[in-house]
Amino acid sequence: MQGLFKLAGAACVLGHLADAAVNINFDQEQSIKDGASTIAFGLLKYYTGNNTGDVPGNLPDPYFWWEAGAMFGTMVDYWRLTGDSTYNDVTTQAMLHQAGEDADFMPRNQTRTEGNDDQGFWAMAAMSAAENNFPNPPKDQPQWLALAQATFNQYVSRWDTETCGGGLRWQIFTFNNGFNYKNSISNGCFFNIAARLARFTGNQTYADWAEKIWDWEASVGLITPDFKIYDGATIDDAKTCKKIDMIQWSYNSGIFMHGSASMYNLTQDKKWLTRTDGILTQATGLFFNNSAMFEPACEPFRLCDNDQQSFKGYLTRWMAGTAQLVPSMFDRIMGLLRPSAEAAAAACNGSPATGYKGPAGTACGFQWTPKGLFDGLVGVGAQMNALSASMYMLVKKADVKTAPVTADTGGTSVGNANAGMSSQPKIPTLPPIETKDRVAAAFATTAVTLSIVAGCVFLIK
Repeated sequence: MQGLFKLAGAACVLGHLADAAVNINFDQEQSIKDGASTIAFGLLKYYTGNNTGDVPGNLPDPYFWWEAGAMFGTMVDYWRLTGDSTYNDVTTQAMLHQAGEDADFMPRNQTRTEGNDDQGFWAMAAMSAAENNFPNPPKDQPQWLALAQATFNQYVSRWDTETCGGGLRWQIFTFNNGFNYKNSISNGCFFNIAARLARFTGNQTYADWAEKIWDWEASVGLITPDFKIYDGATIDDAKTCKKIDMIQWSYNSGIFMHGSASMYNLTQDKKWLTRTDGILTQATGLFFNNSAMFEPACEPFRLCDNDQQSFKGYLTRWMAGTAQLVPSMFDRIMGLLRPSAEAAAAACNGSPATGYKGPAGTACGFQWTPKGLFDGLVGVGAQMNALSASMYMLVKKADVKTAPVTADTGGTSVGNANAGMSSQPKIPTLPPIETKDRVAAAFATTAVTLSIVAGCVFLIK
């Protein structure tokens, strides 16, 4: 995720009120499915990877590779919740193509942009496919469970005890910006995948790693005693992680909440229930405004970039997943998500909207308050958020038929505990970064930083 803060081009567009084109009665299951279908159609209109000559699994500029993985993870859940298989083939094609040459979500053409978190979002899509019994690929193709296991194994190999006592770095390769940063989303991907693999397979090794990752996050202060989850920490000259970026993003709370819920579902250990509850309590106070979910670090200032405009959808996904894994929290969580779903659907009234190719009047705005306001900020993130907010209202209190499956409860995906452990080198031969490149990068970073500061000063005035 290499995106810097950008002032969206639509930032100066005045929001307008309109009759909602996506009308959903959230008390009627078929109405939810119909509305979700309309929003999903608009979302997939942004995707070009199934066009002749394009690369399956890639979104066009300005979207980064990881967000396509997040989108197809959403579409796996869409199929499970609605029963609509319209997008199954394109989802399977995308995930298998981006699995790469070694079936580990490390395609060589993404080396310049792929970090640990990017790989993780594709792996979590595969994990969801295994848990949802999404149709399995042909036997001669990579299998969903094995793809998640491959990423887990590579995460283990990258666990860095030489600095900060452990943890994953943000970046995989030394030449990518952010290599000296250890962030919660990369370690959250590792934690979430480990916890879910432990639940699915029953293998204690995965559970042990989930414990280890949580303990490390807490030891360096990225997870606080009251369950705030900070963005990350920079590795200093002493090889410690004392310089913490205390910004809080919704997806960090979501990914650790869901992983903790998976561990509680598996172990019934009350410490995991306490952690799940603590994160949910923090998220409720921080990421919900007038009942609707919002992204406080950037949304009030209209400074959310393309990456950040998608974060609310992941918190929604993982809260809904938590509701299934911890039935005692179901009513509380779904009670929080219902007003957000109503507000998100009400924001799907944009017509016309630049760059939107779905049905007229069904573009979904990014901001969900005031209810019914279309803010003009459209794109993959905003559309995916609205789809998630709507479709996860179909989640039922878990029982044998509705809970995510495991290997012992009907899961059919084939695993490979040694996946991803190829001895082949992953680092390509790349031209060295020259002084002129560093200077240009410095100027670009400075310019963006100054624009953000100026924007904030203007807003404060």
